[in-house]
Amino acid sequence: MKFNFLQKQTSRREMLRGSATLVGSALLAHLFPATLLPASAAGYAPQAPSPADLLANMRAKFNAAPIQTQKLADNITMLSGPGGSVVVLNGPDGKFLVDTFVAPAWPKLKLALEGLGNAPLKYVIDTHWHFDHTDNNAPLHGAGATVLAHENTKKRMSEPHDLPVLYRGPDGALAGLHFNPSPADALPQQTFAASYTLRANGETLALQHFAPAHTDSDLYVHFQKANVISMGDTFFNGMYPYIDPGTGGTITGMIAAANEILSLADNETKIVAGHGPLGNKADLAKSRNMLITSRDRVQRLKSAGKSAQEAVTEKPFADLDPVWGKGIINSDQWIQIVYLTL
Repeated sequence: MKFNFLQKQTSRREMLRGSATLVGSALLAHLFPATLLPASAAGYAPQAPSPADLLANMRAKFNAAPIQTQKLADNITMLSGPGGSVVVLNGPDGKFLVDTFVAPAWPKLKLALEGLGNAPLKYVIDTHWHFDHTDNNAPLHGAGATVLAHENTKKRMSEPHDLPVLYRGPDGALAGLHFNPSPADALPQQTFAASYTLRANGETLALQHFAPAHTDSDLYVHFQKANVISMGDTFFNGMYPYIDPGTGGTITGMIAAANEILSLADNETKIVAGHGPLGNKADLAKSRNMLITSRDRVQRLKSAGKSAQEAVTEKPFADLDPVWGKGIINSDQWIQIVYLTL
């Protein structure tokens, strides 16, 4: 497949469209193996999957992962698998969840929650608006939970969103992800602007909004007694992250978010990443340092007048790739994300 990303003279709108292209190329490789893509009579040129097929296959790909359980404290459990990480505070005051997995994982999530005990669902906290963190808001709310999030999460979920150039077929047709506004029962029932505190099960949950980082809706949840911090997608542990420029994400904000949590954490803090294994302060510091190095190297190339595609040819992350380039975002894509979000 050939994707034309950024030319030397590129408008911001074109750059945003290009950001969808670069992410889409990675997603297609995971979601549509070559043997499953329709081939033309002339060879193996695949036809563009529809936006609905792309989204359905993305959810199915995430859902293929089993739910794994890890105790973080006596009453706090991390569930990982179908679309990232879910944290559950459980006790006599009820169950308090951070994030929700993708929609097809609901039966598995329901069973996992039931396996933690009979306490009722009380709260769901969305760390940001993306579907892999909010997909199961509606069934959790239907089961009794109040959904709590930053006000920008509700705003973003109430709007349609398009990633319009995920894939270009042999006939030139474009396909991308399309998100309709979320139904009313999936929207947060309770929102806040800066910070919020919950107290339950002998624990204090301090919620704090980040300045725009992965998106403009990010928050973290600090379980203060247990010394556990859930960062959502402001932390991808051990891999290059995705930053969403269409809803306010910036690499400077990602660095600031890491610094904010590093100032809170000690060497015993358990740090839950939106994607990747459970982390600690040292893991987050390594990720923050990678972000700084990435920003500085691409900024030098951009300041020298290089286009994003020219920056790719410079291979500025060759020394970083063996450690960080094995996730869904590869080196070339990460260069372009950094370029776009400077």
